[in-house]
Amino acid sequence: MFFASDNWAGAHPNIAAGLSANAGGFSTAYGDGALDQAVYQRFSEIFEREVAVFFVATGTAANSLALTAYNKPGGVSFAHRESHVIEDECGAPVYFSGGSRLHEIDGALGKIDPHNLERTIGRFAPEIVHWGRPMAVSITQSTEVGTIYGLDEIETIAAIAKRYSVPLHMDGARFANALVALDTSPAEMTWKRGVDILSFGGTKNGCWCAEAIVLFDLDRARELAFLRKRAAQLFSKSRFVAAQFEAYFKDGLWLDTARHANAMAARLAAAIEDSATAKLAWLPQANEVFAVIKKAEAEKLQAAGAAFYDWHKPHGFDGHISEDELLYRFVTSFATTADEVDRFGQLIA
Repeated sequence: MFFASDNWAGAHPNIAAGLSANAGGFSTAYGDGALDQAVYQRFSEIFEREVAVFFVATGTAANSLALTAYNKPGGVSFAHRESHVIEDECGAPVYFSGGSRLHEIDGALGKIDPHNLERTIGRFAPEIVHWGRPMAVSITQSTEVGTIYGLDEIETIAAIAKRYSVPLHMDGARFANALVALDTSPAEMTWKRGVDILSFGGTKNGCWCAEAIVLFDLDRARELAFLRKRAAQLFSKSRFVAAQFEAYFKDGLWLDTARHANAMAARLAAAIEDSATAKLAWLPQANEVFAVIKKAEAEKLQAAGAAFYDWHKPHGFDGHISEDELLYRFVTSFATTADEVDRFGQLIA
């Protein structure tokens, strides 16, 4: 019963087979091989326009380099106060950019409130040298608490970013989970709504180690190529990242794995709603489920083989948590089985 993180799941068998199939022979290095080029083209087909694609090893590298692509002296990037770039990347975006700042924006359950963004970004007048100047806005899709920005919400935030002449970055570590939940297309969820640059995650959804920066603003591509190299993220044998993405996209595998993960989250949420010992904190929208459980009961569940983590109370959560309770996060993946969920459901019934 592994619900600690989708990072705990292994590689999907089709992706492992893709790696094996490309393990032999020779191929041009540093992203210039035939397989690399084919995967770049596949990204463009998926997003319905020409895009520039840069393979990297981790989501942190993708986010950090994406923001650094728009770096400027005194630059300030705006993100939700509980976003991954602010809370979970050890200052990497600041480090990679050479000292730009991250500014927290409030909003309920992981999503930036547009009014708070407008009010905050407006205080950083670019002509005032003392304060710094806006550099980028970053949103997470799906968010750290499993919520999803609707298409109109993305467009609203993008419009604010455009008014202040800064790009909109999307942290898509769980991009596919949000995409299938909204039942939309990659183009509709990104550039058609005003997104300029995307951190495209595959690792949480069945890949072994495959992340990419997808750049819709092609004028930035040459600079980003140099930034990636300087950040030690240019792989010589990049065909092994390309092989993962090739298998990931083939026959819609990436969408199927995301749908399965989301379905298992919905199944788990239903079990929690029926439970006598756990309370669903809010309805899941993707593949993360949050529940309020007594600490003693949670320890029993973990002792019985269930893996999950306690979580901080997010901004905007108005549910009651007693002194003897905690908020806990459960994450499902392509590898989660209905049997795992049902066995956990029996434990909390």
